[in-house]
Amino acid sequence: MFRIFSRILLSITIGFYLTSPVQAAEKLSVMLDWFVNPDHAPLIIAKEKGFFKATGLDVKLITPADPNDPPKLVAAGKVDLAVSYQPQLHVQVAEGLPLIRIGTLVSTPLNSLVVLKNGPIKSIKDLKGKKIGFSVGGFEDALLAAMLSKHGLSLKDIILINVNFSLSPSIVAGKVDAVIGAFRNFELNQMDIVNKPGRAFFPEEEGVPPYDELIIVAHKGKVSDPRYRKFLNALELGVQYLLNHPKESWAAFTSAHKNLNDELNKRAWRDTMPRFALRPAAFDKVRYQRFAKFLKKQGLIKDIKPVADYAIELP
Repeated sequence: MFRIFSRILLSITIGFYLTSPVQAAEKLSVMLDWFVNPDHAPLIIAKEKGFFKATGLDVKLITPADPNDPPKLVAAGKVDLAVSYQPQLHVQVAEGLPLIRIGTLVSTPLNSLVVLKNGPIKSIKDLKGKKIGFSVGGFEDALLAAMLSKHGLSLKDIILINVNFSLSPSIVAGKVDAVIGAFRNFELNQMDIVNKPGRAFFPEEEGVPPYDELIIVAHKGKVSDPRYRKFLNALELGVQYLLNHPKESWAAFTSAHKNLNDELNKRAWRDTMPRFALRPAAFDKVRYQRFAKFLKKQGLIKDIKPVADYAIELP
């Protein structure tokens, strides 16, 4: 009798969904921090495997023309969400942009100080009087200053050279002795592929508090938007799928972006996998407070704002 009742109930339920009007998916625009790469794997998988669609969202992933644009366009209301960086968030909020962190994509630093593995630099102390290349001033300078300070050096003891975005090519060509701002999952692999392996010094091991490399930011005045919680739920499903089905995930990623099916991206995929936030919505308040104190000490922000002003965990 119970089985018969259960089948009848199931038939009624299925019939209800089949006859109910289908709601149109809610559109949501998300601007990436740069061109599509393995750092964005959870987003790509959530889209390709239908996790966004299953939560009622039609998510559009947008590549920026300028990597500095995404947070600014969120602040201006031009896009709903953006992939950004925790250090950048602190500075931009201090400058008055109405931004707030609602999620985390990559929960560990990727930034590093890189030298040639077989070169003369064996420790950070050996950088005295040497040339160090960088791409973006400001935070990278502060990062480097903190790392040098731990070893009794300062920025006055080295020569900074702007190499734009040619980090690994500059060190491989011998134009500089080290580079700051190299992502450990990309630049190290680039160097290894051309048989010029590098050695990385990690900021979080050299006096810099750990921080989230990639985060999801929204307009502060729109955090109650119900689409955002749906987005984070789907993003978590994307991360879980990545971990449970690595081969299938790589196949889905390269099927959607065939130009990324090469040795560099395959290696970067492998090295990035353990760094994704397993719970994208989860938030460590103390961690953000600690990093804000570091930025103030380095002179990048004047005041330490209440964390709730720029980072939250959505209900």
